[in-house]
Amino acid sequence: MPTPQEKLAQSLAVLKKLQDKGIVAIHTKNMTRTHRERLLSNGFIKEVIKGWYVPARPDGPAGESTAWYASFWGFCGDYLNSKFGKKWCLSPEQSLSIHSGNWNVPRQLLVRTPKGGNKPIFLLHGTSIMDVRLKLPDQQNMGSKDNIQIMTLPAALISCSPKFYLNNPVEARVLLSMISDASEILHKLLQGGHSTVAGRIAGAFRNIGRNSIADNIIEAMKAAGYSITENDPFEENAVIFFGERELSPYVNRMRMSWAGMRDIVLENFPAPPTSKNNVDEYLKQVDDIYLTDAYHSLSIEGYRVSEELIERVRSGDWNPEDNRKDKEYADALAARGYWQSFQAVKESLAKILNENSAGQVVNDDHALWYRELFAPSVSAGLTAASDLAGYRNQPVYIRKSMHVPPRYEAVRDLMPAFFSLLQEEKEPAVRAVLGHFFFVYIHPYIDGNGRMGRFLMNVMLASGGYPWTVIPLDTRAEYMAALEEASVQKNIEPFTRFLAGLVQQAITQ
Repeated sequence: MPTPQEKLAQSLAVLKKLQDKGIVAIHTKNMTRTHRERLLSNGFIKEVIKGWYVPARPDGPAGESTAWYASFWGFCGDYLNSKFGKKWCLSPEQSLSIHSGNWNVPRQLLVRTPKGGNKPIFLLHGTSIMDVRLKLPDQQNMGSKDNIQIMTLPAALISCSPKFYLNNPVEARVLLSMISDASEILHKLLQGGHSTVAGRIAGAFRNIGRNSIADNIIEAMKAAGYSITENDPFEENAVIFFGERELSPYVNRMRMSWAGMRDIVLENFPAPPTSKNNVDEYLKQVDDIYLTDAYHSLSIEGYRVSEELIERVRSGDWNPEDNRKDKEYADALAARGYWQSFQAVKESLAKILNENSAGQVVNDDHALWYRELFAPSVSAGLTAASDLAGYRNQPVYIRKSMHVPPRYEAVRDLMPAFFSLLQEEKEPAVRAVLGHFFFVYIHPYIDGNGRMGRFLMNVMLASGGYPWTVIPLDTRAEYMAALEEASVQKNIEPFTRFLAGLVQQAITQ
């Protein structure tokens, strides 16, 4: 007779087969009741709604949302396809979010379907699906992206509410910039006789500087006999220039967000100190604060370290080969990596204090910071050397966050644009706040993004004469909440005020 461990192994094999097929939403019909109950009782699956489950981690803390947020889009695609076949699609507004590259988890996913129940389907962690009974667009106006049925970009722009432009000005401008020629949208406007919508879309294109597309829409509609009044749906002019050459929607969103956020940073951040830093004195102060900085930065990431362990690892009084069974093993490797990375950061800092371009220095040196951060783990065989070869090549999810970092394919476009923004930015406070924020927003690496973001923040602070500033462990909840507010709600003010308060304390100490 099989042991309980052997029975669980059999059930896990069934679960793996489903996952190998790309199935995220597991229905009762996908496995026998015996396997389902065994996996459920051992924490390997979790019920989302009656009869539907997702894979889970048995070692996850109670109430942990990360696994659900990582599964959200896969679950919704599988569930909706099972329930409605292909006769469903996201609302115009949520289709537009997907087109713009925004895969953040919404509180409520709005779905159109002729079979809609017109009531919410409540899922995990305060999320839901609202399936509204509406006629679907023509098949030619629908498409699919990663198993999610969406309206095409032109169809969604025509169908969306005018409030979309007011409530989502960054996304709306990103989407308009993806239209390279009036013909992409004009034939649908003419086909449907959308004269009011045509006036609004023409005004929107003129707002972002695409005057030729706006003119073509107006002239073609008038030539077809429609009376049309151009109307700009945005409240303000675009803050950046949109050229005719199409850029990644991710890059355009970052460029617009940076331009829109920088004034908020300047309004809320203390002015740079007026006295010029002595390079040797500043580097000495950074050395003096190392123990405190390492303790708090590593602790924020969940490592269990003490100042005694950090000092022991820094001084070399710890041989990893003698401590493979030591409970401090992984923590000590992280502490040693932090020390090695800190030395590389200090070398970059010296260049910046000697008046080299801060943005250029970080662009040139950040890969070395990252390699040193994980070099001890590579030497110990816990991390593959290939993992340090460049930016991530797989999806990544942030613990407890509804923000889904950009897809790894987009990171190759985003990081060069990010460093260009750093190099072009004249204000050190903006470089520090937005540099930290956008680095962790992009999440270019599988691990270590928080530590790298704090290093980047501090060298940018130093470039403006601000002191090296530690983010204390006891402020972690406020720190993460402020990053979440900026990432999901696009509100940078709480994060700016949070960092500004810490910097002001460091200045007065």
